[in-house]
Parts: sequence; structure tokens; C-alpha cells
Amino acid sequence: MFPGDEPPAVGPQGTRMFPRDELPAEPPAPRWSGSAAVPPPKPRKRAWGESAEIPPVPAPPPAPPPEQPAEHRTPVDPWAGADTGGWDLPPPPPPSPTLPYPAAPPPRPYSGPPAPPVHSAPPVHSPAPPEPPRPAPPRAAYPAAPPPSAYPVSPPPAAYPVSPPPVSRAPGPARPAPPPPPPPAPPRQRRATAPPAGPPPGQQAPRGYAPRPARKRRRWPWFLLLMLACCCGCPAYYGVPMASQYPAEASLPAEVADLRLRDDNTSKAAAKQLEADVRKAHWLAEKTFAGVYATPAGKRVTIFGGTGFRFTPESDAEDEITRLTGQYSLGEAQVIDTGVRGRHQRCAVGRADGQDVVVCTSVDHGSIATAVFTRLSLDDSAALLGTLREQMVTTNQK
Repeated sequence: MFPGDEPPAVGPQGTRMFPRDELPAEPPAPRWSGSAAVPPPKPRKRAWGESAEIPPVPAPPPAPPPEQPAEHRTPVDPWAGADTGGWDLPPPPPPSPTLPYPAAPPPRPYSGPPAPPVHSAPPVHSPAPPEPPRPAPPRAAYPAAPPPSAYPVSPPPAAYPVSPPPVSRAPGPARPAPPPPPPPAPPRQRRATAPPAGPPPGQQAPRGYAPRPARKRRRWPWFLLLMLACCCGCPAYYGVPMASQYPAEASLPAEVADLRLRDDNTSKAAAKQLEADVRKAHWLAEKTFAGVYATPAGKRVTIFGGTGFRFTPESDAEDEITRLTGQYSLGEAQVIDTGVRGRHQRCAVGRADGQDVVVCTSVDHGSIATAVFTRLSLDDSAALLGTLREQMVTTNQK
């Protein structure tokens, strides 16, 4: 401010300091919380059976006095009143002798090029100062413990071998290329393992254990022979009778033993009727035949049949006896053994024209022959039919 200038007027723009006593009282800050006002709790309802009198509330216990800080407490001697006398302990035992350290291994020699010689005076080794004597340890009042046993000291490590310095060589001719590797060896063939050895001879199995039977080796030749026998034997067994009995031819001879073929009109008419019946019953027959034979003694034999291939002669013989059962009132049929494989014969007893008769039939793979006998037994009739068949039926084998 320059001299002669008026001081500025004091107004609201200026700052005026009030004394401490004249400071206006600051209004209290409004109390604010983030939650709504909580209404006072409602009085608690009495429980069922609870008394209406309110028990007095016990007074709270007095608060303990505040604890003083540690620096204001009275120090306490922990050994107050304790007898500390007579605590003289014996001196400690002498230290155990220590083992000397193993000597250091000698330094490894220098493997580089030799150093140039240096002319210098040889070093003088001064003698080591003598070791001062150790004071003897004081003798203890009690027996000293024996010194511990010394552990074995490992020997110093052996010096490693020093490799000689490399020797410089003059460059020589180039080394030839290595030969090519040999071809890989062929794989080894597997050796045939020997069969396991059996028990020694005379050795017996332990009690309760049965010896294991040795496995038998298969024999293929015998199996093949068996197959060939089955394949060839079965057809031969069934095929030989068929080939020997078919085809067959039939013819009526004039005389067979004491029988004579009758040539009268009645016998011829009966023979034609029998042929018609055979053709009707066996319509696959190639040729049919029929005839009436008689003896001077009055025996009569009527025979009829046919030729042709038959696959089941046994069933054909049974069917023939069944077909003639009603005509001749036949009883139970009996099987007659012919002694020829593939030929089957049946015989039964019946009645015709008021007299007893025997009806027999013989069938094979090539023919069938049936005869009616009078005044003969069943066995004689069967034997006579075999004789008639041998004379009448012929095959290509004869």
C-alpha cells in the first residue's frame, strides 16, 4: 500500500477472527441411519399356566476392578522362602580326546606343458614349533567314566591316475570310409520242444491219487480206413443182395419132384384168375405167373406170383399174408428162416373149401412167390415152397 492511500473498507469481503469465547455454538448434526425407525417391542404374552406376577430381576454382579498395568504391579520373587543352599554340583567330566583329522591327499600333478626352469635358491623349511604340553586335567572325586572307543578312520582317498599330455601328431592321410554294416541275420527258427518226460519206471502214485493216463496219439490212418469201410461197406452190405436177386425170370416147369403141372381147363381157368389177382395186387410187377400142381396121392399145390424189383421184401411178405388172410381165414403168421440174405418167408394155417390149408409166401428183391398147400404140415409146406422157387425163378447170376 502506498502512502496517502486510504485503507480499504472492512466489509463482508474481509475475514474477521472472533475470540474463542465469542464463537457461535454449532448446531448438532442430525442423526441419520439407513434403516427405518424400529417400533418398541410389544409386551410378551403369558404362556399357558404362567403366573401373572413378574419375578424380580436379579441385580447384576459388580464389575471387577480394572487390572493395573504391569509396570505398576509389585514384583514377586519366585525363589522367596526356598532353600537354595547345598546346590554345589560336582565339576564336569574332562573332555574326551578328539581324534586327529586325516592327512590331506597330496596335490594332483600339473598336466599342462612344463614350466620354464627358474633359477632360485631352494626354499628353507623352518622346523615346526614344538607343541606346548597340555595341562593334566584335575582328578575327579568320583570314578571317571571310561573314554569312548575310537571309531576307525577311513584311509585317505587314492590319487586319481593322471592322463599323459596330448602328443601333437602330424596330419596323416585321410582315413578310409568304414565298410557297410552286414545284412541282418535271418530270424531264428523255433526249435521243436521235446515232449514232457514221464515218471520214472516203477514209481507209484501217492495214496489217494490215481496216476494220470498218458494221452494216446491220434492215428489218422486207422480213422481213414474206418471211414472207407463205413462208406463202402454199408452200400456193399445192402447192394450185394439186390444185385444178386434182380432181375429175375419165372417159368413153370412140367414136373417138380413128385408134383405134376395140371393142364385141364379148370386148372387153366383158375391159373388165369390168380394171375389177374396178382396183377391187381402188385401192379408194379414186370411179369406174373400161376399154376396148379398135384400128386398121384391127391396132394394139391397152387402157386402164383410175379417178378420185379422190390426195395423192402420183408414188409412185402407181411403185406401179402395180410391180403390173403380174409380169403383163406389165416391165423397168426410165422417167420421162416430161409438162410438167404435179402429173402423173407412167412407161413400161416387157414381153411379153404372145407379143408385145412397152409399158405406160404417168399419175397426177395427180385420176385415174389406164394403157394397154397393141402394135406401138408407147415414145415413141409415151407420146405416145398423153397424147392419150387429154386426150379421156377432164375436170376441173371445163373
